[in-house]
Amino acid sequence: MRLLPSAHVDTFTRDHLPPPELWPTIELTLPALQEVPDTLNAATALVADTIARAGDDRVALRTPDGVAWTYGYLERTSDAVARVLVQDLGVVPGNRVLLRAPNTPWTVACWLGVLKAGAVVVTTFAALRARELGPIVERTGPVVALVDHRWTEDVAELAVPTLRLVAVGGDGPDDLVALAAAKPGGFTPVPTSADDVALLCPTSGSTGVPKITMHTHRDLLAIDATFGRHVLRLEPDDVVACTAPLAFTFGLGMLVVFPLLVGASALLVEAATPPQVADLVAAHGVTVLATAPTSYKQMIRAGKVEQLRDLRVAVSAGEHIPAHTWQHLRDAIGLEVVDGIGSTELLHIFISAAGADIRPGATGRPVPGWRATILDPTGQEVGPGVQGRLAVVGPVGCRYLDDERQRAYVQHGWNVTGDTFVVDEDGYFTYCARADDMIVSSGYNIGAPEVEAAIDTHPAVAEAAVVAKPDAERGSVVCAFVVPREGVAADEALATGIQAHVRATIAPYKYPREVRFVDTLPRNTNGKLQHYRLRQQVEAEAAEGVSP
Repeated sequence: MRLLPSAHVDTFTRDHLPPPELWPTIELTLPALQEVPDTLNAATALVADTIARAGDDRVALRTPDGVAWTYGYLERTSDAVARVLVQDLGVVPGNRVLLRAPNTPWTVACWLGVLKAGAVVVTTFAALRARELGPIVERTGPVVALVDHRWTEDVAELAVPTLRLVAVGGDGPDDLVALAAAKPGGFTPVPTSADDVALLCPTSGSTGVPKITMHTHRDLLAIDATFGRHVLRLEPDDVVACTAPLAFTFGLGMLVVFPLLVGASALLVEAATPPQVADLVAAHGVTVLATAPTSYKQMIRAGKVEQLRDLRVAVSAGEHIPAHTWQHLRDAIGLEVVDGIGSTELLHIFISAAGADIRPGATGRPVPGWRATILDPTGQEVGPGVQGRLAVVGPVGCRYLDDERQRAYVQHGWNVTGDTFVVDEDGYFTYCARADDMIVSSGYNIGAPEVEAAIDTHPAVAEAAVVAKPDAERGSVVCAFVVPREGVAADEALATGIQAHVRATIAPYKYPREVRFVDTLPRNTNGKLQHYRLRQQVEAEAAEGVSP
């Protein structure tokens, strides 16, 4: 695919795209995608173009404590952020800017401001520790880090001389809020190319090393032209809530891209339990909710289903929603949850179904603009009823930042997602399992090797292996098999200590919910650890209802 000329002065992202022979097939079959102009700054499409259609006094962003930012205020604030980046911090088009913050209006303003400045957003989850941030910073080379003032410690700990740390939301004179307040209004967004990279999104790697996905300004419009318009179908009066962080592309699409493009508003919640989310839905007139199946299960268990009665649309993603959960919500309040599968590599959901097209138990069919198939181990397509590797093609494709794993994800133009599916005669795809060492727990992707590496740093641990254990509540949980060092007591205190150590070393949600002590780990004749034998063990126990 031939790329349009770039507006980036710093050519880092274009220089580190995969070689052309490893690119996925890109198909722009929908009219809306064929109409995207060559010169495109997605921030303009998201805010300025919406203001031109609907005015600047509509509410764009809300918070549970009553904060309400209009489209006009969001435009002015993001303009001011862009001015600070360019005028005070010396950011030039193509520079990378790290963004580390929870879901707040200022986070959205920063994200838009970076795009307006022609820079590239490196999105990171606020809960990541310095150990996890270090490789991301090393690989992406950001020159500025915009960090919520409550989350600066881990970034400061990195002590990278070339990285300028700017706090957001504090009370100091050098805080971004203060710097932005001093700027005059207006900023002309950099006329980036539709093919210029806008986002670098880290994803949990099954090898423990973060993969960095690359997404363009065109990609941001593509997910709306496909899932947004054909499945979600937001309306200007909708109020959208999503439990995923903005650093996750599921959250970015649901809370920023889709609502802003139609003039709707997003309710930004920093942290809340599923029952609390249900209460917020009722209290703030939320009409569209997106969350993981685990959240819906916990809302049901807490007796909060009635709080969801006024929802127009409910979306489930991150993991497969069980048929009994889907059925309970439909029977109780008539809510037919829209299931879907997406990936960071492809930016958002590519297989889904809504309304009359829903078949409980199946994920759905390819969203308009996408094609999907099932591949056998040799890469050949198989017919209905045969399990195999899910492969998709559409307007967005996997492009890893300078990473050999591109060869595994993209094969003969197909994006091979790492999921095992089966398709029926009517083209409905049904999820079977993950095909790698990725653990999907409560909608979060957790790389088993990363957790193993954290456990191995505990002084009482000789070695460890981590697998996904089936769990009715979370889909899967992290289960660790640990060989203690000689002379160490393998007791509950050690298990608790290992869990605390992991929570302090990497993002807390990745810690092993279960720790099992063993004398040895299974290996083949070459000494390679056989994770599959441990997976078979916990899966068999789950099937039989056996507790370890």
